[in-house]
Amino acid sequence: MKPSFIDASASFEQICVGLARDAGHWTVKAGELLMRSSFQPIYSLPHRRVVGHEALLRAEDVAGRAVQPSLALHGEGTFTDLLRADRSARLVHSLNFAEMAPPSHWLFFNMQPQVFVMLAQVAQDGFQHKLLQRSGLHGHQLVLEVLEEAVPDSADFEGAVRLARASGCLIALDDFGAGHSNFDRVWRLQPEIVKLDLSLVRRAALHAQSLSVVTHMVSLLHQCGALVLMEGIETQEEAFVALEADADLVQGDLFARPAPDLVAAGDAPLALSTLWGDYERRRAAAQRSYDERLKPYIAAIGAGSVLLAKGRALTEATRTFLQLPRAQLCYLLDGDARQVGENVWAPRPARAEPPAFAPLRDAEGAQWARRPYYRRAMASVGEVQVTRPYRTLHGAHLCVTVSVAFRCAEGLRVICGDLAWEGDSP
Repeated sequence: MKPSFIDASASFEQICVGLARDAGHWTVKAGELLMRSSFQPIYSLPHRRVVGHEALLRAEDVAGRAVQPSLALHGEGTFTDLLRADRSARLVHSLNFAEMAPPSHWLFFNMQPQVFVMLAQVAQDGFQHKLLQRSGLHGHQLVLEVLEEAVPDSADFEGAVRLARASGCLIALDDFGAGHSNFDRVWRLQPEIVKLDLSLVRRAALHAQSLSVVTHMVSLLHQCGALVLMEGIETQEEAFVALEADADLVQGDLFARPAPDLVAAGDAPLALSTLWGDYERRRAAAQRSYDERLKPYIAAIGAGSVLLAKGRALTEATRTFLQLPRAQLCYLLDGDARQVGENVWAPRPARAEPPAFAPLRDAEGAQWARRPYYRRAMASVGEVQVTRPYRTLHGAHLCVTVSVAFRCAEGLRVICGDLAWEGDSP
């Protein structure tokens, strides 16, 4: 699809021929299709207000029948068709947006990957410069969305990114988490914004383990220097995912559906303005439930540390803990985080340990210095510590570890107890 030249039909002047006004909004005729703009607002969670809009293409044929945007953009499949349609969409979106948007407001729009990768070549006719002049927009108001899975490893693409940034545009990596996503693309592209695929958000709203994964993913993306936008939010549960994971921006029908007009500056729909309060109440209830579930395990491991400090054997000191319903095993660490002796298992563990993980069951002498249950216990001797749920080495399930550091004749020791975990954490 690489162009050997830019067809005159894709020039700025030729595309402008198809511009018209309809019900107070710009439309553009591209071939046999009429293209319109629809906008969905994007909100900042911390600011609790709208900060931008994503432009969505709406197209119809000569009979007024709706045409899927992907079909409208690709036309007959030639690069000229694709370039003409892509430019037509960008022009009508920019003109409509410019008439309604406040100065400090982002316009997000998708560029077709085949067009974006050839940006350096097709930019020679000055289309983007003319578009900004005609619309009155500034480059820094534009956020170019590029599909994550379509990012190639090529000099053309790197050049397109540099050219877009030189004009002031921000880069957003779209649909991250769909298909064969990887962080290598984030490192190479260094996008200002990453849009998480809606499938991740929906899974995280249903499964606690998926929520934990998404939360860590957001943290990694932040460390890569990107803001994170969660799109496709349709329910309050999915909005809670955005808050729990510390997403920066949100978009979805829960807050506002796409429409020809922009929402007003400072707009905060009811679903957003009440979200923080609902979330805090939910989190407080979850914390109370969590604490109640852990209370007997905290008491049992604390009592066990007292017995060990008096010189009792580990099997005796952990008997009460290991009789609790979720208990799996207990173990003892020395002051240097090395495990002293073997694991002491519950007589009826809450979860059967798969034989495939047998190579990891013998932990005597293992070094656990990097584990939170050791580091936190050593930092607060005598106070029971509780980890967040994590993947145990003994099997394919989550566990929580309660631990406490204590002093005995041999010096500092840390007693740890693992319990199988299912369900939510606060």
